Amino acid sequence: MEYSKNILETIGNTPLVKLNNITKEIDALVLAKVEYFNPGSSVKDRMALKMVEEAENDGRLVPGGTIVEGTSGNTGMGLALAAIVKGYNLICVSSDKQSKEKLDILKAVGAKVVVCPTNVKPEDPRSYYSTSKRIAEETPNSWFVNQYDNLSNTKAHYESTGPEIWSQTKGKITHFVVGVGTGGTISGVAKFLKEKNSNIKVWGIDTYGSVFKKYHETGVFDEKEIYPYVTEGIGEDILPKNVNFDLIDAFEKVHDKDAAIYTRKLAREEGIFGGNSCGAAIKGLIQLKKHFNKHDIVVVLLHDSGSRYIRKIYNDEWMKKQGFIID
Repeated sequence: MEYSKNILETIGNTPLVKLNNITKEIDALVLAKVEYFNPGSSVKDRMALKMVEEAENDGRLVPGGTIVEGTSGNTGMGLALAAIVKGYNLICVSSDKQSKEKLDILKAVGAKVVVCPTNVKPEDPRSYYSTSKRIAEETPNSWFVNQYDNLSNTKAHYESTGPEIWSQTKGKITHFVVGVGTGGTISGVAKFLKEKNSNIKVWGIDTYGSVFKKYHETGVFDEKEIYPYVTEGIGEDILPKNVNFDLIDAFEKVHDKDAAIYTRKLAREEGIFGGNSCGAAIKGLIQLKKHFNKHDIVVVLLHDSGSRYIRKIYNDEWMKKQGFIID
């Protein structure tokens, strides 16, 4: 009989799907790495499991312990799956800009959820960065994951996502495009692919209100670049250790409105029911079309499922309220 011993064994080996309609103006073969086929419905399952396993191996996480993490939702879900199978408690700290579905799902799988304000600086004690650290310090027998600076994040993608893409394209990939948040996905995949072929170009998709693009181009961390934005899952107001800028060829910024609209277009034109950052990745890819030719094979990673954005991106009233669509 063929079966998995537990749900964690189903993580990875997600499909590559050719995009046929939404990318018609791009003169290249565009393939989507659809990560919502992971059991927790996002790419974050990969790194969540890796971080837990490595913390177990070196004694930071002990039997019966409590996992504490600041998360926009997807990493929390991956950690929840690991916590359930392995017998840990989980406390997830999130921000009030995240979709209600994400928070409800975390509660549904047994996580305790603490919600913090979005529009405060990272060092503010109310921020979800500061709050998650404080909770970890105050909770006995706990382990603070710190996905932003925990390099097991990058390692997970170096060991799984990168090799999968290389194998699925038979080594013919020429460009990799992905949204950047913690930086683990882009850095891990880029490291693997560039070791195989240094000519492969890696593009990070950023959002307006985030520091990545300007820092990559100038080396300057400009606080004037930081302001509230709607797009979930990409962009940061900090520089995570997992973002290896030396492996990234360039960044492309995408507006909140475009990210939302292209998320819905992806569902309607390709049947791929992706999340908010998927739309950003697709719009960023289209903005980069001048960099591709008919001989190129472009892989764009689609991070998560649209099921976590039903009351936002896929809700007409919310889209109208944001000014993204009109009657």
